[in-house]
Amino acid sequence: MMSLRHIEVFCAVYQAGSVSGAARHLNVSQPSVSKVLRHAESRIGFTLFKVVKGRLAPTDEAHILYNEARDVYSRIHSLNETAKNIGRGNDGHIRIAVLPSLGLEVAPSTVAAFLRKFPNVTFDIKTMHNEDMLRSLYERHSDIGIVYDAPLHPRLTYKKIGKAELVLLYRKSELPDLPKEVSMDMIGARKIIRLTDEGTVGNLVNVQLGTNLDMTSNITVQTYYIAAALVRHGAGLAIVDEFTARANLSEDLDFRPFKKRVQYEIYCIHLDDRPMSKLSKEFTKIMKRTLSSISFS
Repeated sequence: MMSLRHIEVFCAVYQAGSVSGAARHLNVSQPSVSKVLRHAESRIGFTLFKVVKGRLAPTDEAHILYNEARDVYSRIHSLNETAKNIGRGNDGHIRIAVLPSLGLEVAPSTVAAFLRKFPNVTFDIKTMHNEDMLRSLYERHSDIGIVYDAPLHPRLTYKKIGKAELVLLYRKSELPDLPKEVSMDMIGARKIIRLTDEGTVGNLVNVQLGTNLDMTSNITVQTYYIAAALVRHGAGLAIVDEFTARANLSEDLDFRPFKKRVQYEIYCIHLDDRPMSKLSKEFTKIMKRTLSSISFS
């Protein structure tokens, strides 16, 4: 049977391809790594690595074992990260995870307003997609997350803090005479830059605005500000959240809401067993006001 130390060393050698590389990664001596590796092989009864042209090559058994061991190793790493972040504490410090589109304008504006009231508080702000939020909260890399989806997870508590809508972002030179509100038939045969987001916003684009967008798309992106950059360079039009559109307004770019308003809600999430601190609650109040002042939804 392999111990946790055996698994750690085995994964390090497998990934590094050498004992020396594993020793550097683990910050231990090479003889220590070799000793643990030999002990692991004696415990499980087969060889994990063989020397091929001067390098360690995993055996077939090692490849099979690694598929299982890496999951355990990942959990060990997660446990260590969680313990480290617990030790840091969060007094006077707020760790926020926000979607990239909210990191362009909404989060910076909120932080600035918050610091005018609480100038000694420090921040750690990360931008990430929905699928990474839970891990960040679970490992205590973040205290709260700001998302578009209301996540269905037994460990999460969520609170609605605002709403927004999708808009058409375009170059003024391409569509100089657009009215204050637009419909899809006004776009004609122009190329639409598609978002690969399968969450709330992505579904709104695909379902409410029509599947016919597939016929006019030749570029897909995962991040809204990349879509905005492509529009700026003349690669097409993009349907994005209003915050991304506002952050990219310029002499060349403008945006319009749709006649058939396409709205979605914005939530603050945190782990149910880790209630928000007073500072985090105050931050979400200020963000709610910021969203209300920026959004026209």
